[in-house]
Amino acid sequence: MSEYRTHTCNELREEDAGKEVKLSGFVKTIRDLGGCVFIDLRDHYGITQLTTEDPKLLEQIKKINVEASITVEGTVVKRPDENINDKLATGRVEVELKSIIIQNNVLLPMPFEVEKSHDVKEDLRLQYRFLDLRNESIHEKIVFRSKVLKCLRDKMDSMGFVEVQTPILTSSSPEGARDYLIPSRLHPGEFYALPQAPQQFKQLLMISGFDKYYQIAPCFRDEDPRADRSPGEFYQLDFEMSFVTQKEVLETLKEVTTHVFTKYGHGKISEDSFIEIPYKTAMDKYGTDKPDLRNPLVLTDVSECFKNSGFNAFKGKTVKAIAIDSSLVTRRFFDEMTDFAKSELDMKGLAWIKINEDSTVVGPIAKYLSEDILKDMLEKTGAKENYGIFFIANEDYLTACKDAGNIRNELGKRLGLIDENIYKFCFIVDFPFYELTDDGRIDFGHNPFSMPQGGLEALETKDPLDILAYQFDMVGNGYELASGAVRNHDTAIMTKAFEIAGYSEETVKNKFGALYNAFKYGAPPHAGAAPGIDRMIMVLLGETNIREIIAFPKNSKARDLLMQAPNYVTDEQLRDVHIKIDIKDKDKREE
Repeated sequence: MSEYRTHTCNELREEDAGKEVKLSGFVKTIRDLGGCVFIDLRDHYGITQLTTEDPKLLEQIKKINVEASITVEGTVVKRPDENINDKLATGRVEVELKSIIIQNNVLLPMPFEVEKSHDVKEDLRLQYRFLDLRNESIHEKIVFRSKVLKCLRDKMDSMGFVEVQTPILTSSSPEGARDYLIPSRLHPGEFYALPQAPQQFKQLLMISGFDKYYQIAPCFRDEDPRADRSPGEFYQLDFEMSFVTQKEVLETLKEVTTHVFTKYGHGKISEDSFIEIPYKTAMDKYGTDKPDLRNPLVLTDVSECFKNSGFNAFKGKTVKAIAIDSSLVTRRFFDEMTDFAKSELDMKGLAWIKINEDSTVVGPIAKYLSEDILKDMLEKTGAKENYGIFFIANEDYLTACKDAGNIRNELGKRLGLIDENIYKFCFIVDFPFYELTDDGRIDFGHNPFSMPQGGLEALETKDPLDILAYQFDMVGNGYELASGAVRNHDTAIMTKAFEIAGYSEETVKNKFGALYNAFKYGAPPHAGAAPGIDRMIMVLLGETNIREIIAFPKNSKARDLLMQAPNYVTDEQLRDVHIKIDIKDKDKREE
């Protein structure tokens, strides 16, 4: 017999009646019925009910606090019919106690009840995450995560991919976010960086002759937290393939995603999933490059309708319209949407009209719409009697699209148009290769190592802002779940691409010397992608907060409240890595 247990708390059944057993776990509940005590004992696997009427054991139990860890011995007996609990796997038996060993009692007041941890403030939960994780529903999410990771690994192995671990300490690289820098003790003044992604290493593995590579890769980006983005670090299923086109990578993403979501999803995958939508079309039609296709509402560009109108508020602007069936909403609904636009989206307002059953038109801008404008607008939007139309206008095209996209999302929720029991995936393709920064400079739109469509000729002859990239995202239910691209594998194209973005060839040699040189040694065409594991699991479980599916997450301010990170270090530690701190609140630093 093991020192701590013969069975787990999820194993015992009616056929085990009469057996002498030993169990270990945490005390979930203690119910004293006066002369008879019931204890629910919880471990990683499940719950077993314990019971005793022994006076000595009853006295001992009085000293035990809920959530203490204990080891018990006893006899398995069948529960009386009136006490059967078929909600539990062990609900037809209980253990009559013979002995109890308190392994470790709870010595401090509990900050919250484990079973009600969802009801307390998140920061308190994260400060005591080791207790929060005892909550069965939260515990199960981490177990679920483990199963998904195994499923992903098994699938990649079956498809002929080789798992390779790439370095964590590497060089700084422009990947679209700030690096986490690590000062070197051995090389004063020099820094490592934590990888934003294994981008250069995965490409080097293709040049090394590994045909298909993958890893469950930790990535580090100094980004602001969001509900769907873990601050600081996240994990992705990173993979790369040689001698393939974009089509083959998309097929791989589809196969892996379908496999995982079919096995572990809470809904069905829509039959019209995995369509390809150009970036420009996505912005025009949905106002975002992360469209939730479960929402049937679309945006219609009605800018031309107001081109020659007398309505100056819309004249010369990008105007997007969203038509809805308004037969089931009240007049107040339109005012509430206007309030939402002002308060939540910081918009100046939200124009709208409503077409009544008798074809009359009402609304704040109805008087500005001539018969010709109205007719043109109804044809474009498909609106008719008992329909409403919301209008979003802005001088800036992208701002108009994004505002309209946010209104579309909110309308989909408020009108109950989202089917929570399906998954709809799509691929957003044809991203712009370059974009303008806030100060008017040309910079890479996304990944600087992507292949421009048209290759070197496009870089030499086209307006940079007109060049598209062989780059794509996979979107599911409104979340970006993966990004990928056909990679640049040509030194001349790489040099020219960085030159347009303001990097000299010497800079490219210094910052990306490994790739720059490797491309000269028979680099194969290659492409790949990286589904975000944290976000994928969040969508699989129907969660909206990514911190719910991470064992030890940072809070909304990027702080680890459990380990108290980030924190101050000593002057001696700073001297070791040749660093001096220059901040205004030096007095607050702990020596």
